[in-house]
Amino acid sequence: MLLNPLESYEELHISYGADSDQIFDLYLPANRTEDTKIMILVHGGGWISGDKTDMNDFKIYMKQNLPNIAIVNMNYRLADNTTQAYPMQINDITTVVNHLKNKQNEYVISDDLGFLGVSAGAHLSMLWSYAFDINNQTKMLCSIVGPTNFTDPAYLDSTDPNLQAILNTFGVDTTTAYLEEVSPYHQVTASAPPTILFYGGEDPLIPTSQGTAMRDKLEDLGVIHDFTLYQEEGHAWDDLNLLDTTIKLHTFIEAHLD
Repeated sequence: MLLNPLESYEELHISYGADSDQIFDLYLPANRTEDTKIMILVHGGGWISGDKTDMNDFKIYMKQNLPNIAIVNMNYRLADNTTQAYPMQINDITTVVNHLKNKQNEYVISDDLGFLGVSAGAHLSMLWSYAFDINNQTKMLCSIVGPTNFTDPAYLDSTDPNLQAILNTFGVDTTTAYLEEVSPYHQVTASAPPTILFYGGEDPLIPTSQGTAMRDKLEDLGVIHDFTLYQEEGHAWDDLNLLDTTIKLHTFIEAHLD
């Protein structure tokens, strides 16, 4: 199918695999060119739940305020008692990226990507961009309350059942080597894309050290980054702090992707 790049185009529930969860929504802007960048939205849900509709507010904001960027809002296969999250969900991101690459001429887009992930989706966005983006397509990424380091004592030494549940999602192998393999903190290098981080100081699921250690690692590596810790917020926030997040994220996207 030939698409007119002068016109916007939307297609929902595009299949990229045999599983019913392997679908994404596509939003292409009008007047796009081969330089049009793509933002991939990755939902949270502890790797075992969640849906692309959870990212609708981000999608709507971007369509209205960053109209030159194409948007992909993806689902991925969810983990359960018999199917582990890793590497399945990373493979799903790779498949979506390859799909976009194969459809590049049809969609009239570039192969430059941004990632905006929340919670588990932020973890997947960071891990894929730092360790699996073999073509260096990621130009920026955003982590909103994303886990970064499963070897953090705040996880390993905690008796909190909520934190233990997070670790157990990847607990099929609790060796240090495996936990480092699935931790963005241990996979990031000096060639990582610009990264913007948002965390809550009272988050019951993501210890503050997950954000501050990632910030310090990016600083040590010389990676362009921005970091905000809302001291009195939990795993999500609204009102003035949400406005602050929106403004900072918008500025970061404009600087590195738009």
